[in-house]
Amino acid sequence: MELPADCEPDRQEGSSRREFIRRLAAVSAGLTVAAPLGRGAAVTQESLPKSPPATADGPQGWTEINLTVNGNSERLVVDPRVTLLDALRDRLELIGTKKGCDRGACGACTVHLDGRRVLSCLTLAVMAQGKEITTIEGLAKADQLHPVQAAFIECDGFQCGYCTPGQIMSAVACINEGHTSSDLEIREFMSGNLCRCGAYPNIVDAIKVAAAKMKGGVN
Repeated sequence: MELPADCEPDRQEGSSRREFIRRLAAVSAGLTVAAPLGRGAAVTQESLPKSPPATADGPQGWTEINLTVNGNSERLVVDPRVTLLDALRDRLELIGTKKGCDRGACGACTVHLDGRRVLSCLTLAVMAQGKEITTIEGLAKADQLHPVQAAFIECDGFQCGYCTPGQIMSAVACINEGHTSSDLEIREFMSGNLCRCGAYPNIVDAIKVAAAKMKGGVN
């Protein structure tokens, strides 16, 4: 490439090699910047990306859902990607359901959908429409604890208590599913719920106590 006249070394005026390289770098930088600007001149304002306009209910792309939670009808406008766990905790303020690993590995976020236990951190809120959602807040009847809740207290089935809501929700389902014939079976069907405090023996005892009461008609 032929260099501009003012970039050639001028030995007569005593220009140094360092000054020559400095001038060359300045010219190159100017050419690099000019090329994108030249191409950008053809871009119209209408072709530039625009952020989604906000609506009265939320950003464009959000959707309205209706959830039935603990017998109550709840209307929410959410991002279709929001999980049931986040909808329960952040939008409905039902913070009894805990966020543990947020990857479906610890069971702390267990809730019931139509009586079946699910991991709410792996369930989209939009998928729960038309189903009965039960959280730990929906087990007790007024001041009367659910038999599983009472058994966990009776048998000291918790220590720090963080995993307890998920353990209780899973235990209720375990009993309803009929998986309480032995300690081994209870452990197997409760294996998706982790307790970092190691209260597993007491949890098993609590499930056996609650199962006997529920079979005897104590609710």
